[in-house]
Amino acid sequence: MQTIKIQSNDKESSILIGERLENFSRLISVGQVVVITDTNVSHCHGSKFVHADIITIGTGEKIKTLKTVKEIYARLLALKADRSTFIVGIGGGVVCDIAGFVASTYMRGLRFGFVPSTLLAQVDASVGGKNGVNFKGYKNMVGVFSQPEFVICDPRLLTTLPHREILSGLGEILKHAAIADAGMFAFLEENYAKALALDLPVIRKLVSDSIVIKSAIVNRDEQEKGERRKLNFGHTFGHAIEKTIGISHGEAVGAGMLMACRLAARKGLLARPVIKRFKTLLTRLNLPTEINGEPAALRDAIHKDKKREGTKIHFVLLKAIGKSVVVEIPIKELETEIENIL
Repeated sequence: MQTIKIQSNDKESSILIGERLENFSRLISVGQVVVITDTNVSHCHGSKFVHADIITIGTGEKIKTLKTVKEIYARLLALKADRSTFIVGIGGGVVCDIAGFVASTYMRGLRFGFVPSTLLAQVDASVGGKNGVNFKGYKNMVGVFSQPEFVICDPRLLTTLPHREILSGLGEILKHAAIADAGMFAFLEENYAKALALDLPVIRKLVSDSIVIKSAIVNRDEQEKGERRKLNFGHTFGHAIEKTIGISHGEAVGAGMLMACRLAARKGLLARPVIKRFKTLLTRLNLPTEINGEPAALRDAIHKDKKREGTKIHFVLLKAIGKSVVVEIPIKELETEIENIL
């Protein structure tokens, strides 16, 4: 088992790669344990949630709302949860985001941990301390920064995932390589078939490398004031695509990263052969390289992006594979880029 640490202002978060789901209770010293999970994960793994009260929610982005949070608060009251209660979110990114937000706000904050059950959640949603819900259809508009005490990345949980969920996780893994690690990008180019097949050594390395990159950035910039913005590579376009077209998060980010690469090339920051290399890897990972969306809807979604400051937005561009930079770009320029592509 590999342990990676994230240090925040008030606590230390331990990410345990290779630990088992059923061992989560060993990491909790005292107090009532409440598991927040979804119907799919409960069906597949519920027998392992020993010695805990269970709150089960639905699935999908549609339930990642304040209405769901309100319902969980009511269940916590019924369970007589108090400040000694420990919350464990077991599930994908939606569950982790909701559980972390609930734990961070109920009674002004409870201890909590995650057992992410999807590849995307293991490399993204569960790591870094961002917790929140959508509002009026816009991604993560209401949320907090608060670190879990532990994150268990159990690779065995990935074997029950639909193939499309694997693709979504690989999109975020590709992002980490693109912004910070050229060697990891090359490894993914050489081992994409094994990654798609969930070859255990390859997946463990990709998960580990992703978490090392993200945790190092978060340790330097927990509140996303500077360097952490690099983790949003592909996300400005990606969130707009996800909202308007309805494809998965990782797929949308894949398309968004390629759009950002084309923009970087037009600005003279990125060599055009890199775009071909990037597009080839996206294709091999079965991630989209073209989109067919409504320009007006995409423009509206970009205006609602929480990274916007006035008429500009903090945008991540590549200078090379493994090297990224954050720049302020006028939203009007991004609107033009959408028109150019569509």
